[in-house]
Amino acid sequence: MPSAKAYSTINTVLKTSTTSTGTFTKLCKIKSYPDLGGAPENLETTDLEDTFQTFTKGVQSMDSLEFTANFNPTDYAAVVAAIPSTGDIYYKLEFGENGSEGNFTWTGTHSVHVNGGDVNAVREMTISVIPSSAITYSAT
Repeated sequence: MPSAKAYSTINTVLKTSTTSTGTFTKLCKIKSYPDLGGAPENLETTDLEDTFQTFTKGVQSMDSLEFTANFNPTDYAAVVAAIPSTGDIYYKLEFGENGSEGNFTWTGTHSVHVNGGDVNAVREMTISVIPSSAITYSAT
């Protein structure tokens, strides 16, 4: 079977679990997800004998991961209830039906806030996840 030229964002699901081998449960429906990681810092290594700047790879930057979701009281309460009281929990971002197009996993903790509103708009909330581990990809 030939591989697809591109994949849709349909069936992208954010899930959480209290253990790495436990059952992952959908946190809530999401509207958007962030970049999963960032470029490493460029550490300048130029010295006075160089005729152009030189760099070496530094630490990979990773900001908090912000997921956007529609606000409703039930989903908001569920996201708040899933915030760990101590320690980290496990996150999984599934691509495709049941992760058929791969999964990204990491550990961390999250918070949630309701976004400001405008005329003729829907209410949204942002789930901010602070990762405490590298984000890893598995094919299924």
